[in-house]
Order: sequence, then structure tokens, then C-alpha cells
Amino acid sequence: MNALRLGLNVDHVATLRNARGGADPDPVVAAEIAIAAGVDGITAHLREDRRHIRDTDIARLRALPAPLNMEMAASEEMVAIACGLRPHAVCLVPERRAEVTTEGGLDAAGQAATLAPRIAALRAAGIRVSLFIDPDPVQLHAAVALAAPVVELHTGAYANGRPGELERLRAGAALGASLGLECHAGHGLTFANVGPIAAISSLRELNIGHFLIGQAILEGLPTTLRRMRALMQAPRKD
Repeated sequence: MNALRLGLNVDHVATLRNARGGADPDPVVAAEIAIAAGVDGITAHLREDRRHIRDTDIARLRALPAPLNMEMAASEEMVAIACGLRPHAVCLVPERRAEVTTEGGLDAAGQAATLAPRIAALRAAGIRVSLFIDPDPVQLHAAVALAAPVVELHTGAYANGRPGELERLRAGAALGASLGLECHAGHGLTFANVGPIAAISSLRELNIGHFLIGQAILEGLPTTLRRMRALMQAPRKD
């Protein structure tokens, strides 16, 4: 079975920085430590309200020697920023100011008319486009129709213990792969629940943030990343 890539979301290093003001802790320094520890990529969500990651953070993260996956709403403002910076990848997510964290997948099917020209603009800038969606066949087919080569399957419902979600994720990843999509997954994953997700052979990457940053406070970022990677790879050993 193929190795599973790990992307670290550094948003909540910025959350901690912004709680006090000033420059520390610096999400870019956290990303540098993670890259040195062998993480495969860095994810950061530039929100409309800039509640954690700032524009200057994105520009500095883009300069690091690891792929940057920029999470963002599919707004004109964000598309313009991304096309200017040209990160390795953009993951389009639903976004509401009132939410604490992303609450579900993007309705790619219902918003296709709005998404199509924005995805086309990102692709024209040489940016790999991913859609953060629920493992729903309608949404997976919409991703194909919109020419988004990658989907990230929302694992939040699974992490919250909703019955049937693991099977839904397995079926969604298998369908996505059969449609020619590269399938990633993320949201709410921890040491305790990552194993069954990592065992889904159609998945190529997991993007994890809040838990890893929180655990790093207790045991250090390199140690935390090594432990997560070991748990991810264990189900994939032949």
C-alpha cells in the first residue's frame, strides 16, 4: 500500500500568537520545525476575518521548502490573493464568520456556477485545486465536473462518532479514486481515531492541525509528528 502523506495545519499556532498579540509563537517557525521533522506539507487557512493566519504569514509560508496548501473560501478576494502568491495548492472550503471551525463540506454541486470560474482562474495560475467536501457521491461527481483534481474528505462527523461515517468515508474515497480524483482527508483526527482512516487505501494525504498543535504543547512538535506518522503508516504495512 502507498505511503500516506502528512500535512500539518499551523493555524492554531497563529491563534495562540494572536491571543496575546505580538509575534510569538510564529506559525512560520512552527512550519520550519515541522519540515525539519519530515512533514510532507504545510496547510494554513487564510480566513476572511484573519482570526488566525495573516496575509504576511501566507507569503512567508509560501517561501518555505515544502508545499503550501492554502485553505480559503472561494471568494473573489481570496482567489486574487492566491493567484498573486501561487501556493502549491489551494483547498476551497465553506466559511462562516460565526463558526469556530469548519463545520462541514463545501456544496460543490449546489455552488458549481460560482465555483467554476474561480477554479478555472486558480488552475490557470498553475495552482492545484482541492475541494473540501463530504464523502457524498453527488459532491464527488461535482468535483470532477468542475475539473478539481483533488478532494479532501471531511472527517469531522467520523471524529464526532456519527454511526456509519467510516463506511461512508471508505466508499467516498473508493469512488473518488475510480473517478480519477486524488483523495485526501482531514478534520478532527487524533492519535486515537486516525488508524481506521489511515487504513483507507484510496487516501493519499491527511491534513491535521488542531490536535497536533495542542499535543505539541505537551510533548514537542517533532515528537508529536513522528508519533502521528507512525500511527498513520502502521495500517499500511504489507
